[in-house]
Amino acid sequence: MITVEQRQAIIADYKTSDNDTGSPEVQVALLTARVNNLTEHFKSHKKDKHSRRGLIKLINQRRKLLAYVKREDTVRYQNLIKRLGLRR
Repeated sequence: MITVEQRQAIIADYKTSDNDTGSPEVQVALLTARVNNLTEHFKSHKKDKHSRRGLIKLINQRRKLLAYVKREDTVRYQNLIKRLGLRR
């Protein structure tokens, strides 16, 4: 679970303007934090199949948002995946 402070810190790091909370960069960063949190959960709870389904939904949502950013602006996409450490 992401705390309110962590969420605000992620939004502050990835926002594109002062009042920005819903840009694709912010959404992808928040989804990445949730995915990372769930992958840690699965290290100790290997048989939690119900949460694994939620993880797959989060990954697919992130994948769609990344495809949108890539389609709209390739440079922005490259900077975003580099900052998040995706696509090793």
